[in-house]
Amino acid sequence: MCTSNAKSATHTWRAILAAIASGLSVMLASCVTAPPPAEMKRLVWPAPPLTTRIEFVRSIVSDQDLDQDTTFSQQLANFLGGERPTSNRIAEPMGLAVSDDGNRVYVSDYVQHAVFVFDFAQKTFLKLGKEAPLAQPVGLALDADENLYVVEQAKKGIRVISRKGETIRFITDPSVERPSGVAIDRERGKIYLADTAHTKSETHNVKIFNLEGKLIGTVGRGKGSGPGEFMFPTYVTVDAQGNLYVTDTLNSRVQLFDAGGNYVKNFGERGNSWGMFDKPKGVATDSFGNVYIVDSGWSNVQIFNPKGQVLLFFGGRGPIPGMLKNPTAITIDRKNRVYVADYLNHRVEVYQLVNTSAADSFLNPTGETKGKASQAEKKAATQK
Repeated sequence: MCTSNAKSATHTWRAILAAIASGLSVMLASCVTAPPPAEMKRLVWPAPPLTTRIEFVRSIVSDQDLDQDTTFSQQLANFLGGERPTSNRIAEPMGLAVSDDGNRVYVSDYVQHAVFVFDFAQKTFLKLGKEAPLAQPVGLALDADENLYVVEQAKKGIRVISRKGETIRFITDPSVERPSGVAIDRERGKIYLADTAHTKSETHNVKIFNLEGKLIGTVGRGKGSGPGEFMFPTYVTVDAQGNLYVTDTLNSRVQLFDAGGNYVKNFGERGNSWGMFDKPKGVATDSFGNVYIVDSGWSNVQIFNPKGQVLLFFGGRGPIPGMLKNPTAITIDRKNRVYVADYLNHRVEVYQLVNTSAADSFLNPTGETKGKASQAEKKAATQK
């Protein structure tokens, strides 16, 4: 009986193994013949059927991203799978700059006391501050020679670093209290430094330095909520005409000044509708003169045309690639590629402005862009 049972068990296991082998053969054959999975749809704004204006391109998380042009589907698969790069990873991005040729992206990391330099053309990575830590780096800017201007908040000034990583000079003044953002007007030889200051301070303005580092003036009338007054200004940018945009964070607006420092107008107010803000931070302009304003509170980016009319928002709060969590800085290269420092997601998100001409920046009396809208766009607009 025991021998019979053993033989029976042996036959049973052989049958099971044969079935498994047969199943594996079928599975392998189906894997060979089955078509590859469809590419995941990319995040775009506005949603179809409207014409896409902003398309999410990729995330920059660490030096590992230099080795591949990571697609959205790869990023999402990695995110869902729990994959996390470990070496030279961005932790708290607070400042951004991009080279004129678009090849090099500079990211300041507040908690790591460093600036990461990603060179996507040469596939190289540099960590400025590795040997001598930077003192709470925030805003970044580049001059015509691609010298890097780093706001060191704890040292109340701007460190100027050459392409070789060597310090050229340190710019400061006794009046600087708590600097944040920086921008350079190359044509006029001016450096704008947003002085966020403190609660009890009445300063709250933008300092102006020349390229040699001498304080030559200020912008703003001090602390307040009136035109030209600030409540904790954080980031700045300069457009092609030398106009200065300042994010007036606790007044929930962005103020515009001309090249002479005179108040012109402001964008936005506190609220949760189109054209309104919670805590605006980074600000940048594209090649059409449109103004992109990062809202840390709402975790999105709003686009205004040069007249101050809101055109679109993109982003939104979430962890998946393309969404944002309390973003800070923004920069835009000459090809209208948009980089956003995604603070609580510990990465830089990259988007592209597409299907857009100069005419699309302006609205006609009905609220539509002057560019010809498709029938689908008109139908969708009517349904809204």
